[in-house]
Amino acid sequence: MLRGDSSPGTVRLAWALCALVGAGCAALVAWGNPGNMGVCGACFLRDLAGALGLVSVKAPQILRPEVVGVVLGATLLALARRRFVARSGSFAVARFLLGVLMAFGALVFLGCPFRMLQRLGGGDLNAVVGLAGFLAGVGAGLFLESRGYSVGKTSPAPAPVGLLGPGVALALLGLFLARKLLRGPGPGDAGGPDHAFWATSLVVALAAGAAMSATGFCAVSAARQVFQARKRMLAGALLLVAGYAAVSLATGRFHARFESQPLAHSDHLWSALAMALVGLSGALAGGCPVRQMVMAGEGNGDAFVTIMGIAVGGALAHNWGTVSGAAGATDAGKWAVGVGLLLCAAYGAATASLGRRAPSSAETRA
Repeated sequence: MLRGDSSPGTVRLAWALCALVGAGCAALVAWGNPGNMGVCGACFLRDLAGALGLVSVKAPQILRPEVVGVVLGATLLALARRRFVARSGSFAVARFLLGVLMAFGALVFLGCPFRMLQRLGGGDLNAVVGLAGFLAGVGAGLFLESRGYSVGKTSPAPAPVGLLGPGVALALLGLFLARKLLRGPGPGDAGGPDHAFWATSLVVALAAGAAMSATGFCAVSAARQVFQARKRMLAGALLLVAGYAAVSLATGRFHARFESQPLAHSDHLWSALAMALVGLSGALAGGCPVRQMVMAGEGNGDAFVTIMGIAVGGALAHNWGTVSGAAGATDAGKWAVGVGLLLCAAYGAATASLGRRAPSSAETRA
């Protein structure tokens, strides 16, 4: 419907959808989600890991309906368009580990790239520093691609492989509705200080997942276009920020400042380095955390593996004390970012040296 169609009308429609996604995220915050966190891939997958008992310390332990909604929204649209295609077979182990590193970086910064855009839309100037690091990380990934790196080519796979992501999402939704295993917010819970009403979150996320599937939106891809001639997805990212800002202004939640931002810190050096890790690992893995959720919904088994890596990484980040607090990055978090950058650079350089240019990362993300 939108991806692969470059006519002016469809491009404008895609941009409108990006703005609406941003507005929907801001609305979720107004309805009870954490500040500037309508949807966050890394944070919400970490919350899911806590709900599944993978976190051994005090941390959020709830299933966020937004995770299920984004995955299933992409699935429903793919099925409706008859474009649901099961595929897999592209360096799954590497994708899992890159997902772990993405989570480490995101939880030092306190947000994935998708939340970074929402923080920008809410006036959080600390996110500008994170954006600079993110662009540097994605730029490093582009350099490695120019030297021969490739995320690898996914191939057609049996249908059950592609259905794993949507199937797990449905199973989680069933457990959630039955109030089994997973902790709230659930049926009968009208919302609270940490979440919007569950049904509202689910509906907004279903729409957002479908919209991001239709447009192919990815924060990593938008950042790539800073260094490229094409700017359509970059424009979509800017409109997402604008949509978020409009609703934030209307609801009195826009505050342009560094201090006193919700779930943020002003440790700028480590914010930049952490988002550089997220940008580099996301470029090497073929997409940001939210994009991985959308691709899993569309039948990409490798993206589902990356999601599992992000969830496990979120659990490890809390268990190992690498998650930042209001004062900034912890010593463990600094080590995690430094080692993560070295591992990503070493993996990317080693893979590039093999000259595996089989399709580019941009092609495998489509």
